[in-house]
Amino acid sequence: MIRALWTAASGMVAQQLNVDTIANNLANVNTTGFKRMRVNFQDLPYEVVREADATLADQVLPQSIQVGHGVRPAGTYRHFSMGPLEQTDNPLDLAIQGEGFFKVLLPDGTEAYTRDGSFRLDARGRIVTADGFLLQVRGRGEVPADATEILISPEGTITARVPGEASPRSVGEIPLYRFRNPAALHNLGQNLYRATPEAGEPTETAPGSGGTGRLAQGFLERSNVQVVEEMINLIVAQRAYEMNSKAVQTADDMLAVANQLRR
Repeated sequence: MIRALWTAASGMVAQQLNVDTIANNLANVNTTGFKRMRVNFQDLPYEVVREADATLADQVLPQSIQVGHGVRPAGTYRHFSMGPLEQTDNPLDLAIQGEGFFKVLLPDGTEAYTRDGSFRLDARGRIVTADGFLLQVRGRGEVPADATEILISPEGTITARVPGEASPRSVGEIPLYRFRNPAALHNLGQNLYRATPEAGEPTETAPGSGGTGRLAQGFLERSNVQVVEEMINLIVAQRAYEMNSKAVQTADDMLAVANQLRR
């Protein structure tokens, strides 16, 4: 009976983590470039009460008796399916139509990766994130102060129209990066990911080549969270939590009955 208490309790703990993950997905339903997460579960080791080849009254029993000990979270998995695109008409808003990440430089000198293409210009004309992290580009990467228009091609080429110049001036090129296992990237918050050995080495390519997506100027990638699906998952997790709590109550009631046998 004590086993049932701990088994059901493990289910309650697991479903609490499941609800926490779903709540985070719903909280980020409008976060640019957010990728939804799910929790993977594993059953715990089993206690073998009787082996399958045991004998009883000179008969070989064909089935074993095993009792499980509950469940545990095996890990969280992030789905990198593409979210819908939203047109903003902001020339510095970029969406990746397919696989790939932008690379940015953090203040401590480390590198991070993001799908959030809501960029801005800093005081030097460099392209930065909303938090001021520098987008890594090939070339000088500084937009002239007197530029009247910024053009970014689907292949990542940045040009700027400058008064008095017949053709647009070249500014630089935006590369994209791919990982063999993007689900293993470490979440930093602020729409950023850090490379890990499990994710593999980042492969730098031009947008539209090497399996990466092309860029869409004036668009942003929205979250890939499906609200209806998450609400269904939330109901299922809540019911599973309630059923495990009922198992705890049932085990407690049976222990109470056994405790009162001597009365």
